[in-house]
Amino acid sequence: MNLNIIVDGRAENIDVPDYLLTEATDFFAKLDADMDRGWQMSRDWVDNPNAEQRCQIAADKILTAIETENEKLLLLMAAYILRTMPGVTGVNIDITGDMNETDIIMREDNNDRPLGPIFS
Repeated sequence: MNLNIIVDGRAENIDVPDYLLTEATDFFAKLDADMDRGWQMSRDWVDNPNAEQRCQIAADKILTAIETENEKLLLLMAAYILRTMPGVTGVNIDITGDMNETDIIMREDNNDRPLGPIFS
């Protein structure tokens, strides 16, 4: 699967191996459990991030992975986004320090439901 990552106007299409979406389920479950306890999203504390917020958090981790040249983390976070929000085509990652401004880009015809737990 592919995820288009846009940072500071530059786009790169990341090819996420399909097996990663199924074989990294333990990692995804741990990440979800961490987020279930709440998360500091820039200036805001969010008690229980919804699916979009979870993807914004993962996108922020992608930005860190790019800055530290950590390809493994980049692929895991991209896979997490693809798994959490089926129909996502890309993320436009905010670089001003406010992860709430990161845009999750969805297909126009998205009728899919998340594969993971349903978040309120």
